[in-house]
Amino acid sequence: MFVRRIAVIGTGYVGLTTGACLASLGHEVVCADVDIQKIARLRHGDVPILEPGLTELVTEGLAAGRLKFVVGARNAIAPTELSDEPVEVVFLCVPTPMGTGGAADLTAVETVAREIRDLLPSGCVVVNKSTVPVGTAARTKQLLGRRDIAVVSNPEFLREGSAVHDFLNPDRIVVGCDQQDAAERVAALYSRLGAPTLLTDAASSEMVKYAANCFLAMKLSYVNAMAELCERLGANVHEVTEGMGYDRRIGQAFLKPGPGWGGSCLPKDTHALMQICDAAGLEFPLLKASLETNERQSGRMVDKIRTAVGGSLRGKRVGLLGLTFKAGTDDLRDSPALTVAEGLRAEGAELTAFDPGCPAAVPGLTDGIVVTDDPMAVAKDADAITVLTEWPEFRALDWPAMTKLAANPTVVDTRNLLDPAVLRRAGFSWVGVGRR
Repeated sequence: MFVRRIAVIGTGYVGLTTGACLASLGHEVVCADVDIQKIARLRHGDVPILEPGLTELVTEGLAAGRLKFVVGARNAIAPTELSDEPVEVVFLCVPTPMGTGGAADLTAVETVAREIRDLLPSGCVVVNKSTVPVGTAARTKQLLGRRDIAVVSNPEFLREGSAVHDFLNPDRIVVGCDQQDAAERVAALYSRLGAPTLLTDAASSEMVKYAANCFLAMKLSYVNAMAELCERLGANVHEVTEGMGYDRRIGQAFLKPGPGWGGSCLPKDTHALMQICDAAGLEFPLLKASLETNERQSGRMVDKIRTAVGGSLRGKRVGLLGLTFKAGTDDLRDSPALTVAEGLRAEGAELTAFDPGCPAAVPGLTDGIVVTDDPMAVAKDADAITVLTEWPEFRALDWPAMTKLAANPTVVDTRNLLDPAVLRRAGFSWVGVGRR
């Protein structure tokens, strides 16, 4: 295998996972970030995000001398302690948040491109790893203003909570560039993984990520709408989706109803694709309906909880199990749990929450919620307990003890996570989604 000298700009979920995993494949990697404190922690193997397996990879990379952390993109491009050879590949893994009107904000990508353009050695390849709109590779190439530098699109398909596994066991690798040799150089970085690899043009590569994420968002909105229909008709959405999932054309994934979809990717990418469609003069009513279905889903969950406590939330104590957008992470960004919590609080409910990934309050995100590290505190004097995140730990809670603490032993399970029979034996009534 060819060992490449790689710079990764940005140490968030995507950048840190990319850098640590590439180092584990034998490459020499320098990761850069503008956050001085974060870099100081990473240099000591202290990973500031909850991601299974990532701390171990960072520690191994540091010990092996294949992984280094520096402050600032410029310092990642220059010769390093790892090697006095010039960097060969630069991955841009900087944030591309939702901007005005839902379009992706490319400020960070453009800022870094301007910062490094005069430092890049001739023949270097710049890779857009962040999720970016179609045309960003061409825009990056224009900003660099270097004929001797190729720009490649190589979208990530990492799920928070399983990002390391997804990187090292990918379904596919997509590399897009109008220069075949540059695309092949980037694809070769992953050769040890043995995954199906698609070499295409940059625009198609950029579109793949949006097409995939928005399809998954539509699938989730579909199953949430189907769950509502099951409730109205007396059907069981669990049985319905199991029957659907055996169809190989559909599959089992993303067929679980819930309080809505969220996180750092799906909301941002669906809104961005809507902006792309508007700019191209294309109507996309299916995607628009998926967004509208998701926006009303949190309200449906609030309705369920209101009914469970007697018809009014004013002054009611509601215990929340889960705040993060999914289990296995500490990420609160666009969490449907927080959207439901805000709806409850707006109607006067008093909220106490427990989440294994969020043991304390986070200013600006959990305001108005008493966050505890004791799940029993969630049950104390509660008029209802609601499951908002699918942490498997919740199944193992001492439910009989929680029954004794609750004012009204009722569980509203927006994830259909718990076994209703177990809850009933413990003394709770159970309300799920899409089930009788």
